[in-house]
Amino acid sequence: MTSLVFWHGWGMSPSVWDTLIGELRAVMPDDVRYDAIPLPGYDATALPDGEPLVCWADTMMASVGEPVVLCGWSMGAILALQAAARHPDKVKRLVLFGGTPCFAAKADWACGMQRDTGDAFRHGVRSDPKTTMRRFVSLFNRADRHGREIVRRLSQLEIPPVAVLDAGLDFLDHADFRTLVPSIRQKTLLIHGENDPLMPPDAVRWLEKNLPDASLALLPDVAHAPFLSEPQRCAALIAAFMERA
Repeated sequence: MTSLVFWHGWGMSPSVWDTLIGELRAVMPDDVRYDAIPLPGYDATALPDGEPLVCWADTMMASVGEPVVLCGWSMGAILALQAAARHPDKVKRLVLFGGTPCFAAKADWACGMQRDTGDAFRHGVRSDPKTTMRRFVSLFNRADRHGREIVRRLSQLEIPPVAVLDAGLDFLDHADFRTLVPSIRQKTLLIHGENDPLMPPDAVRWLEKNLPDASLALLPDVAHAPFLSEPQRCAALIAAFMERA
């Protein structure tokens, strides 16, 4: 049996995968299993003790008992890169949506979020999380052909506790897994929006170049949530990817 495990993004919910999983059920074999798992602190789970850059991926993988195809989006994609490097016996393939090895901009990395933008989000999360999350989903979907509908859908999600959002911003601010990428041997499918404002296409092109076995599908007129904008196409891409030797 093949198992696909899905990790969502910052401020989101496992339910964001529902539509894609429905499309996958229509094109994948009947014996495939699908599990959408909350990130640490989400859906009433606890934030793990210890250094997030080390223990979060390990905590997520603790619930995985057999080799899986790990599908991650945004922050979930960053965690999936680390999980693949740290647990190669449990991750047999990767599917990354809106992926990047390094979220925050650095002196040698221009493909990340600038510090002033990140600081503004952190202040907003602490002072007015509801409005800030609405602005966040509007930001990363503004250049998507289906952006209005995606924003409407994501704005209905329950907002995680401020402490969880804040911890996630800390993780994103410090996570830089560029040195891990060349050691990730799993076949990887990168699905990315051509208009992604959070993870610019240059970030995913870097992944395509530096991952040992990666293929890239760059979708036009799509922003940061390809599986919400084009679920049928994403399901078809995953199905074809799963058939490759």
